[in-house]
Amino acid sequence: MGNELLIAALFYATACLGLVLYLQKQIGKQRSKVDALTTLVKDTEKQRDIFKKELQELRNGTIGVGRRVIELEKKLKQYEARLDEAEQEEPQSRMYTRAMKMVSLGADIKEIVAECELPRAEAELLIRLHGAKQEA
Repeated sequence: MGNELLIAALFYATACLGLVLYLQKQIGKQRSKVDALTTLVKDTEKQRDIFKKELQELRNGTIGVGRRVIELEKKLKQYEARLDEAEQEEPQSRMYTRAMKMVSLGADIKEIVAECELPRAEAELLIRLHGAKQEA
């Protein structure tokens, strides 16, 4: 019975040793996986920080563009108001501007009188004044 107990103890010790070696191997594999995951997490955090900075830059840029658009809209409204005022103040000036353009294109007195509804004397004066500038 002593030999059987010794054999059983030896078998038990060998099984325990095998189990310990197997577990150590598994622990090594798990450590490798943990190290790989740790590296992956660190890289992901770096990427997140980079994206966070880029997003902040984009936000700042967008805010700047928004401010610029607001300024341009204000200026546009001012110019539109000025244009409206100018159109309301002197509707006759448009006729003279059109007549001067027609003179520069070589229109005769009849065309200017018909198109711009100006008196003949004013059309003649425009031709003399603005026609002379072209010839000089």
